[in-house]
Amino acid sequence: PLAQPVPRQIEITEIPNYKPVVTYVILGLTVLVYLAQIGTLYLLKMDIPGMVGAKINEYIVAGQIWRLFTPMLLHDDRLPIHIISNMYFLVIVGSRVEKFYGHGRFLLLYILAGFAGNVTSFLFSTYASWGASTALFGLMGAEAIFVLQNRSMLADNGRKGLQNVLTVVGMNVII
Repeated sequence: PLAQPVPRQIEITEIPNYKPVVTYVILGLTVLVYLAQIGTLYLLKMDIPGMVGAKINEYIVAGQIWRLFTPMLLHDDRLPIHIISNMYFLVIVGSRVEKFYGHGRFLLLYILAGFAGNVTSFLFSTYASWGASTALFGLMGAEAIFVLQNRSMLADNGRKGLQNVLTVVGMNVII
């Protein structure tokens, strides 16, 4: 039998420099949804977007599969620090990850990470949940992988990048 070629790890030779367009679209959409949550809460005395999109296991089991995606656009309407910290995190980490991976792969990473986090929450928690944290932690993982795979090209910036990722993870664990 013929020997199969061993796949090589592809290293980039120059850091891509995509503008964070998708990052800002996600930020804008998330803020609009949050404003809709606040607006319906004060006008109608109920959080309509939260009621329709939060991860609620019974509704997912009943067929409302979108609830595995929509929580990443929702935030706790009583705690503005939740959306503020998540959107700050999105701008900082999202901008870097989109710069490295490009618009399409960045959006796919964001959606798949949020979905995976919500599926994990569905499997291991019966509590309702929402927030962009699952998607954001996925982006942080993507950034760490990029830095690790390209550390020879990044030199000292690679070490600093990895330290940044670990610092953000540590701060979020503490919070």
